[in-house]
Amino acid sequence: MALQNAQYDQIMRDYNRRQLHNKHILDAHTEEAYQRIPRLSEIDSQITSLSMRKARSLLGGPPEDWNLAEAIAALSEERTALLSRYGYPEDYLQMHYDCPQCKDTGYINGEKCNCFKKASIDLLYTQSNIKDILKENNFSNFSLQYYPEDLRSPTTGLSARETASQAAAKAKDFISHFSENFDNLFLYGDTGVGKTFLSHCIAKELIDKGFCVVYFSAFDLFDQFAKGTFTYDANAMEQNEHILDCDLLIIDDLGTELTNSFVSSSLFLCINERLMRHKATIISTNLSLENFSEIYSERIFSRISSNYSMMKLIGNDIRIQKKLLGGVQ
Repeated sequence: MALQNAQYDQIMRDYNRRQLHNKHILDAHTEEAYQRIPRLSEIDSQITSLSMRKARSLLGGPPEDWNLAEAIAALSEERTALLSRYGYPEDYLQMHYDCPQCKDTGYINGEKCNCFKKASIDLLYTQSNIKDILKENNFSNFSLQYYPEDLRSPTTGLSARETASQAAAKAKDFISHFSENFDNLFLYGDTGVGKTFLSHCIAKELIDKGFCVVYFSAFDLFDQFAKGTFTYDANAMEQNEHILDCDLLIIDDLGTELTNSFVSSSLFLCINERLMRHKATIISTNLSLENFSEIYSERIFSRISSNYSMMKLIGNDIRIQKKLLGGVQ
């Protein structure tokens, strides 16, 4: 997945910083070595002079009957011997790179280096707002043991465990077809039944695949929108655009914020804009569908019900179970 321009520029600026840092180290090494061993400066000047003479000869100047490679090799051997004699490593006057494969450019023969791909993933994790949380909240720690088999949905007839199993399967399908199919998820159910955990699992898998995922609690999301609406804040306006254009936006705990006309209009704008851009969104809420429609208007509920896959989780509060029984989900 291609990075957004601002993300790409941020990574390339980091490569430029690395190059400058390593160049400063080499300059410091060179200055120190030249002061202690003046002959090193003479050798480097001779190598430069020989290279220029050979170039002029190849471009039609007076022919010279000598071997450039042999001459430079002899001078290089002398330089290595001098460095060793004074206690320096052989590569003391050579440029060092954080990534020797791409020489800190990010590219090898026009293709992105592995270090660039790693930098992309690291940046996506940092910008997701849930980098540390995803170390624990992922499919490796997802378990059905906290969903009872004797609790059944009066609507579907499925047990809490069967419902959670289907939700996990739907989440994995959402991930596997993310780049091909445009879909959105609406997770609802009582407090503590795993809605946030499941959205975190999805986030980690997609970030690892190189997609841009942004997580916000509902309260923080509308606070962020307000910063770019009621005051001139260039950073906030840029962040708001990033929210509308990231590959996946997760809005968690919708309904816990103080709802007013600004919140409702901002939510509609966010949902509608991302639908038009074909950018996926996951919304989780503790509200029932009836209460959701009453709080946020029929217009918003219609957008969601028409364009989102609705997934209800049932069960007992997993956070309380963990405190009582210990373990991970």
